[in-house]
This record gives sequence, C-alpha cells and structure tokens, in this order.
Amino acid sequence: MEEIQNRTFYLMKRFLPYFKKYKGILFLDLFCAALTCICELVLPLIVRFITNTGSRDISSLTVSLIVKLGVFYCILRIIDTAANYYMAYTGHMMGARIETDMRRDLFDHLQKLSFSYYDETKIGQVMARITSDLFDITEFAHHCPEEYFIAALKITVSFIILCNVNIPLTLLIFAVIPIMLFCSMQFNGKMRKAFKRSRNQIGEINAQVEDSLLGIRVVKSFANEDIERAKFGKGNALFLDTKQEIYKYVAGFQSTTRLFDGIMYIMVVMAGAFFMLRGEISAGDLMAYLLYVTALLTSVRRIVEFTEQFQKGMTGIERFTEVMDTAIEIKDKENARELQNVKGNIVFHNVSFRYEGEEEKVLSHISLQIKAGERIALVGPSGSGKSTLCSLIPRFYDVTDGQITIDGQDIREVTLSSLHNQIGVVQQEVYLFSGTILENIAYGKPGATKEEVIQAAKRAGADEFIMGFAGGYDTYVGERGVKLSGGQRQRISIARVFLKNPPILILDEATSALDNESEQVVQASLQELAKGRTTLTIAHRLTTIKDADTILVLTEKGIEEQGSHAQLMHKNGIYAKFYALYEG
Repeated sequence: MEEIQNRTFYLMKRFLPYFKKYKGILFLDLFCAALTCICELVLPLIVRFITNTGSRDISSLTVSLIVKLGVFYCILRIIDTAANYYMAYTGHMMGARIETDMRRDLFDHLQKLSFSYYDETKIGQVMARITSDLFDITEFAHHCPEEYFIAALKITVSFIILCNVNIPLTLLIFAVIPIMLFCSMQFNGKMRKAFKRSRNQIGEINAQVEDSLLGIRVVKSFANEDIERAKFGKGNALFLDTKQEIYKYVAGFQSTTRLFDGIMYIMVVMAGAFFMLRGEISAGDLMAYLLYVTALLTSVRRIVEFTEQFQKGMTGIERFTEVMDTAIEIKDKENARELQNVKGNIVFHNVSFRYEGEEEKVLSHISLQIKAGERIALVGPSGSGKSTLCSLIPRFYDVTDGQITIDGQDIREVTLSSLHNQIGVVQQEVYLFSGTILENIAYGKPGATKEEVIQAAKRAGADEFIMGFAGGYDTYVGERGVKLSGGQRQRISIARVFLKNPPILILDEATSALDNESEQVVQASLQELAKGRTTLTIAHRLTTIKDADTILVLTEKGIEEQGSHAQLMHKNGIYAKFYALYEG
C-alpha cells in the first residue's frame, strides 16, 4: 500500500505542472464548485428552520416568510446553474487542453528517441500510449481537483453545522466515514494494477492488428487468415480476462460503499429517534441530519465512483511517464555548433559499435578515410555491419568507441538537425507517407515550390510516369505508397533526395528489391544523384558498383579488402569470389 501511495505521489507530482498554464481556469472552476455546494448545504438549514418554526408556533410561519425563503433558494439555484455550466464546459475544456499538451509532449519526446528504442518497442504499444492511454486524462484533469475539493468542503461545513446541532450524533456519523473509506481503498491498488494490465493488453492488440493489416497481402497470399484470426482471438481473450478482473474489483468497491450507505442511514434514523425520545433533538434537526447525511453520502459516493476514473487516469499518467522517462540517448551536446559548408570528407577513427544489450560488437576498430566526392561501395555477407556502418554517419546510432568526423568535425559536436540536413539516405524499403506524390517529394525540402519538386522528379526520372497518372503530382499514393510499383516508389524517394540536395549520400541496397527493368531506370537516377557528392553505396548486386572509386569488403573481421573493382578482381580474394558467385 505504501509503495502505491508513493508511486501515486510521484505521478501526481509529474502531472501537476500541466495545470500551470490553466491555473486561472482551475481556480475559477473550484470557485464555481464551491458555489454549487451552497444549495446543497443551505437546503437542509431551510427545511430545519421551517420545520422547527412550524412545530413551535405555526402562526409564525407566514406566507411572506415562506416566499422569501423560496425566492432566496431560487436565486441560489440560478447561481448553481451558471456555476455548473462553467464547470461542465470550461472545466472539461481545460482537461482536454491538458490532454492535448501531454500528447504533444509525448509525440515530441518520441521524435527525439533513437532507433534503438524503436528496435525494441512495438509501434502498436507506442500508438496505445499516445492515443487511448491519454483519453481518460480529460476527465481526470477536470474532475480530480473538483471532486476532492467539493467533498472536502461539504464534509468540513457539514461537520461544523451538525456539531452545532448535536455533537454525539455528529461524531457517530463521522466515525463511520473513515472506516468506509479504508475498506473501499483496499481495492485501489488491485484496480490500478488491473487497469495497467488492461492498457498494456490494448497496446498488444493494437500491435497485432497493425502487424496483420500491414501484412495483409502476405496473409492472403499464404491463405493464413485463420492463423491471424487465432492470434487475434488469443489477444482479445486476454483482454477480456483483464476486463473481468477490473470489473470484479470495481464491483467489490461499489458494493462496499453501498453497504456503508445503508449503515449510515439506519444509524442516523435509530440514533436520532433515541435522541428525540430523550428530547435532545427536534424533528426539524433530525430531518436536517437526514438531508446532510444524504449530501455527505452523495459526496462520498461521487468520490467512490470517481476512484475508478482516478485509477484510469493514474494508469494513463503512469504509462505516459514511462515513455517520457526513457532517456534520449542521441541528442545535441551543450553548445553544439551547426555543420555548414560541408565538402564531404568523412573519417572513421578506430570506430567500434555494439547494439544496446548485446555483448558482441557489430563493428570493431574500423578506421576509414573517405575523400569529398568519392564514391565508396560496401559489400560483404549479411550481418557484417554494412548498414550499421552507414547508420553511424548520420548518428542514427552513436559509436560505442572511437570517433567519426565530417570535414574534421566530430559529428557528436554538431547539432543533429544540421548533420541530418547534410546527408541524404535512399533505402531499399522506401517509406512514402499517406498523401500525394507532390507532398512526398516535397518532404525532402519543406516549403519547396511545385517547380522545384517537378525539377527534382525530372532529375530522378520520375516525371514521365507521374504525368501518366490522371492526377499528375496530386495523385494519392495510398498507405505507404501501395498504389505505386516498387520502381516508382524508389524514384520518388530519389526525387526527394534530389530536392534536399545534400553533399553526402548513402544508398542502402536501393535497387536490390527491384526487377531488372526498374533497376536499370533507378540505377541511372542514382548515378545522376551521386554526381559531385560523397557517396556510400551498400551493394547487393555487384554489377552496380563496378565504377565505384573504392570498394570495401566488410566481414565479421572488419574491412578485409579495399580497392577498385579491377584491383580487387586482380587480387583474387574475397571480393573476386563474391563476384564469381554473382556472375555464375
């Protein structure tokens, strides 16, 4: 229990700063909450006054007095209505804005996390945290301060008023409330854990659905719909189990409070009756007691009902903080400078690298010098570290040991944005965003004109097929560019890099997934793109790199061979064997 309380305190401490921007709205919301309490607290006093006055001397209960009391209460009700409207509208909007702020901060943090985080995390889980996990924050942010403030106000004022009427009966009633709260709170920790398991399972379902739907062509081609249904059914059943656990605790929670509701009512009625027999309380006082007990129980019941919402909100905040507390491994150093006027000289100084959590190094003591404008090709068996070596240059991962410099500047000493602006990457698996061809090419240079986009497409050899579409550059490409062929998607990605116009270019097996005809067209585009740039090409088809200035043969032992195609063929070593296998 203490651990849960400490965790709750920590989470609330992380959450409270989000109220800072809206403290004016919050204070006014709490003021309106206080106004709504007035009607409930004043009505029992009015009933008590009328009952006691009529009991003592019915003639003193005049029409004028009754009308004045009625008008007074109606005025209070008008105030209550206005205050309640403010709470229901502006208060909820405050909660929605806080939810929006948290989602913005979460997305911003996710943008800063390195590739290593996404290597280990399911996108479906990330989507759950940024969407459904924060859905309950609106209600939580609005009602949490409001409900507890109202409850505290009602309990305090009721206690003071009732003590002035009959202290023993008041103490008897209020002695039950802590017991009621204690019994109800026993379910809190279990509810929190169950809600968290439920949220986690939602993330798993999201991940499974995303995986299945994105791979729907593979699913259908192998006629494996039944397998996917079975996988989904298993996850869905686990989610049902977590919901069953939640509802079991919620039912116990609510049943306990209903039991104490009945106990408190019968205590007031019986004890009040005994006090009336002894002449220590009037009929009006007993009626006021019953009304105050109703108000108290309504308040306690709202707290109890809110506890379920509270636990949902705390679960969302907890999963929010788990992501926000994930360290940003690759970030700008303090006083990092801009990388400008890049020529393209790249040097690896005794570089080693291993992935987080792995003991074995992917790259070990790599030293390499690449001159500006030089065309470098990397070949070698799968798993030798070709893609990893290239990924270290834009700092998609940071070196474990050693140093990489561009034009003599350590890449860890310059800003990430300026580093990325100087490097263009064309990958084997092209990612196109859902949108038009124009928008996808323009992604390489935000704010580019349509003329610049068209010029980049022409240089990439893409303009002809683009203009063959009815919509031209405004053609919708579909989810991940599904409406385009592999060669078309690749040429759009090349056009994107043409538009960016970086001095350093990385081609990561950019043509290996294409058919021969598409490869020839794309290869011509890549040769045009590589002119005048420092280019690193990871090659799968060795015929595409014969004209490279230097070919590096990378194996588990590191760079075992390097030289031009002719030099390596003459050497008759590893490269010559690779080439012979490819030609054969």
